[in-house]
Amino acid sequence: MFLKEKSTGHLVEVLSLNDLFDPFRDKVAGRHNIGEELPEPTSFPKSDLEFLSGEPLPRCWVDPHYRD
Repeated sequence: MFLKEKSTGHLVEVLSLNDLFDPFRDKVAGRHNIGEELPEPTSFPKSDLEFLSGEPLPRCWVDPHYRD
């Protein structure tokens, strides 16, 4: 799945969807999608990611207390 990094606008390929959907994890493994060569995976904070349309991630993905 591709998301956009808020601070730079670069595309980020999320490598672990389970981590993305887990509200108890504040970071996800991914890599920038720039150029032809794939960079090494790195950790991205969920707070700095959004959908390509500019919409924020669903609250149930980022807040473990979303039902409160």
